[in-house]
Amino acid sequence: MRLSPAWRGLRVTGGEAMVLERIGSAGPDGSHASRLLVGAVLLCLASLAIWWPGVVEYDSVEQYRQALSGVYVDWHPPVMARLWSVLHALGPGAVPMFLLQVGLYWLGLGLLAAALGRSGRRGAGVAVLLVGALPLFSAWQAAILKDTQMLGAILAAVGLVAWWRLAERRMPAAIIALVVLLLAYAALVRANAVFAVVPLAAMLVPRPMAWWQRGSIVAAGVLAWIVLTPLINHHILGAGETKVARTLPIYDMAGIAHFAARDADTGILPAERALLAARHCYQPYFWDPLGDDRHCGAIATRIDLMPGPLVFRQWLAAIAHHPVAYAEHRLSHLNSTDRFLIRSGTPDADPPRQSEPNTLGLASPGVVAKALAVAGGWLAATPLGWPVAWIIVVAVGFCGALSRRESPARNLALALLVSAAGLEASFAVVSIASDLRYHLWPMIAAVLAILLLSGSGEWPKRPIQIGGLILFLVVVAATTARLSLPRSPGSYQGMLG
Repeated sequence: MRLSPAWRGLRVTGGEAMVLERIGSAGPDGSHASRLLVGAVLLCLASLAIWWPGVVEYDSVEQYRQALSGVYVDWHPPVMARLWSVLHALGPGAVPMFLLQVGLYWLGLGLLAAALGRSGRRGAGVAVLLVGALPLFSAWQAAILKDTQMLGAILAAVGLVAWWRLAERRMPAAIIALVVLLLAYAALVRANAVFAVVPLAAMLVPRPMAWWQRGSIVAAGVLAWIVLTPLINHHILGAGETKVARTLPIYDMAGIAHFAARDADTGILPAERALLAARHCYQPYFWDPLGDDRHCGAIATRIDLMPGPLVFRQWLAAIAHHPVAYAEHRLSHLNSTDRFLIRSGTPDADPPRQSEPNTLGLASPGVVAKALAVAGGWLAATPLGWPVAWIIVVAVGFCGALSRRESPARNLALALLVSAAGLEASFAVVSIASDLRYHLWPMIAAVLAILLLSGSGEWPKRPIQIGGLILFLVVVAATTARLSLPRSPGSYQGMLG
């Protein structure tokens, strides 16, 4: 694949113009850009007013506790707690992080919408803002979580890139540094974000490269980041080490034990396998019962006491000796996290309506926010909230992007689609839970890519026809499963069993 000169940046006579100067340039396109940017600011202010002071989930209550105490551990990404401790001087509770993530979210969407409007594509710009305002996305973005921090940071980086690249202008060094900083934060704030951030960064490199070259950059970058992250967390951010890295091996070994023959050596002891069966502690939905003392916590406790290298050797040996059982386990979980053939009422898809009960003064928003969260929950119950449907959209969008001539909009869309595909693909091997919030970035990236590609050429008929048929069959199958299977318990405690 070779990229057009638009990716390399063009010289701008007279130096780089300021963002607001460019937005306010004469002509109808500059006027469209200004209006779209004002619209983004108004939507941002509305989001802040409706959701003030933000919604705090269980994980973030623990991170806020760390920010207050100054004692950090790596069970949750310490970069978020560290940043919270710094921003805490600006205001109490969740307010600083709430302002940060909502501001970054609308900054990115606003710059992308304005860039489209400036190029004469006002309808696509308006659609970008409408997508951002959709309760399925905007209500989740009000929740203080590592996932929404990641989403805000990536969107802000994409918006900055779009503002310069869609105008075929060279990005100033300061803006490049800001984009790198935002992407680095996104990669640190969510454990598996590397599978989205590194492909996005590799695709944004403004240099002609073949696919295999970009693929090599992605592979090397992912491996390097996986090695560097613990060093950053422990030695730079000062977080104490926990057993969080063992959750995936424990979950996989339990899954293999569930699907393998009764006498198979899976790293799970015979008595523990009996416990798994008796208490239904293995669930494709999530790993949590294995770490809950009331269910099968004894299994995790035993494995946590083992030397780290031994745990990972047993994990890899179980996969190598029982590849079929491992595949069954991973496919079962992938079906769950992609929300394909699942029961109706499966939890953790609806945006949260109020903060987790706490003694730290973290409050909840008002009644309008709760109503929007309910609306977001309704949308989550439709195909709009099924990641499996968005995977098909990504595939169709990818085919559409490859069929077009290279242009700034096409290349940015391709970067978004590759990033979305990278994160979704990672869930096949590293995921341990089925929360919808893990898929927010691929979902938004997919629709933004489609909007970037719209109006830049005709869509190839074959991918549209095949993709449409597959999407129809997936929706029918998923709907049938939800109507025919017993209803889910509908809560975290109910899912624990």
